[in-house]
Amino acid sequence: MTILIAGAGIGGLTAALMLHQRGIKVLVIEQAAEVREVGVGINTLPHSIAELDALGLLPRLDDVGLRTRELRYLNRSGQEVWRELRGLHAGHDHPQFSIHRGRLQKLLFDTVIERLGPDAVQTGLRLSGFLQDEAGVSAYFTDTRDGCSSRTIRGEVLICADGIHSVGRRQFFPKEGPPSWEGVVMWRGAVDWPVWEDGETMAIAGGLGGKLVLYPIAPAKDGRQLMNWVVNIRAADPEVSPPPQDSWSKTAALSKVLPFAKRFHVPGMDIEALVRASGAIYEYPMADRDPLPRWTHGRVTLLGDAAHPMYPVGSNGSAQAILDARSLADLLARAEHPREALYRYQLDRLPKTAEIVRTNRIGGPERVIDEVEKLSPAGFDDVDDVMSYTEREAIVKGYAKTAGFATGDKPKTP
Repeated sequence: MTILIAGAGIGGLTAALMLHQRGIKVLVIEQAAEVREVGVGINTLPHSIAELDALGLLPRLDDVGLRTRELRYLNRSGQEVWRELRGLHAGHDHPQFSIHRGRLQKLLFDTVIERLGPDAVQTGLRLSGFLQDEAGVSAYFTDTRDGCSSRTIRGEVLICADGIHSVGRRQFFPKEGPPSWEGVVMWRGAVDWPVWEDGETMAIAGGLGGKLVLYPIAPAKDGRQLMNWVVNIRAADPEVSPPPQDSWSKTAALSKVLPFAKRFHVPGMDIEALVRASGAIYEYPMADRDPLPRWTHGRVTLLGDAAHPMYPVGSNGSAQAILDARSLADLLARAEHPREALYRYQLDRLPKTAEIVRTNRIGGPERVIDEVEKLSPAGFDDVDDVMSYTEREAIVKGYAKTAGFATGDKPKTP
């Protein structure tokens, strides 16, 4: 059996490694001409790090990422709403990592080439369509370098891990339309910066309509480390304004971002100086899609953002793609027929991720900040007078349970 994977992102590459580990032949096809370290920071949660550890990648993650120790939720003025330990410090069996998205993708790519061989990833080929029959799938690809030549590649299964604008998803749901956008724009940057706090802490200030996210994404060296920041602002009415282009390379002017960044305060951090020092600032719309009724159609299925694009709250995008990969690899390894495996994969993963998509739309665990700011928009002397510890805990811990990384949760084999 040969499995075709369209897309060499985090989900697609992890799936390739997991399938290879189970003795299944894989070919990954990527539309970019080369896999480069693009993007900025992400957080990867303990239940997904456990899967990467099972692939033997924990030492490599330590080389390029940072084990997160603590998370703080603040209001826009920097007053603390909630704090908690993360990863190993919170009692999990595995750490949480704060890491540069491009470095994680490159780590996975290099490992695929090392273990599967130099021809395991074919680049510069964009999925344009496919046909399937009782014996397999014929996938059609357009060469992105000249825009006209094409290739047909045959396999027993096609996994579409080709992102929020997935060709596979569009072929099965042609009337779905563009991603859902509620007017929130994200500006992101990263810069080498003096170590803040203990060098292992992340902070989120403000609610869904106006938020600052701050965390380091590389180990400290000589008192400095790579600091990632994100500013989310509800900047437009989605009824009258189209979303900005969603591209890893679209940049925004400092003059556009700085007035919004200056709205936030984080104790001990000069936000204005951090943003000014960041060089390139990248702009993305905060977008998702409605959960689908099904992912699997015969021998073709969806994975990662192609299946369940979600708002980037709760640190769950990459984590859920990795969990998709584990579920699908396990099922393909033991199923009598690949169509059975893909069907059972959908039964396992679709309901879980659909609930996370819906919860992220109202803020995920970060909704605790929204609720406190609604009740006390001018700040507070004691957060317990605004919302009790038990009420705040229910929001944060309830999300961890929904997303499958509450302390003590163990992944269940589908």
